[in-house]
Amino acid sequence: MDIIIKNASNQPIYEQIYTQLKNHIISGQLQEGDALPSIRGLAKDLKISVITTKRAYDELEQEGFIYTVAGKGCFVAEQNTQLIRETNLKKLESLLEDALAMADSLDMDLEELVATLRLMAEEE
Repeated sequence: MDIIIKNASNQPIYEQIYTQLKNHIISGQLQEGDALPSIRGLAKDLKISVITTKRAYDELEQEGFIYTVAGKGCFVAEQNTQLIRETNLKKLESLLEDALAMADSLDMDLEELVATLRLMAEEE
């Protein structure tokens, strides 16, 4: 499992960790019961603050993606991945509707919008 921190990103580091771990769980790369790296170990590997890593883990736990066992670490919680996927698809559709409306207000056609999206995907 790789977590890549982009210093040039506008997204805070804890949020980058949170998002990548969440995506690993939703995609099935991390399965129910899998152990996550320790907070200190991950912080050391990424050369970041333990507080930053803890914040990402805390948010994952609050949303039910992981759980903590005292003295043993953090583990992937049981998920209804299909429900999570559907929820995220609805969010994506809403964002795409906003993007379409913005493109329309800029007199951008669909091809220009798709080209912009492709360019953004290549940069990541």
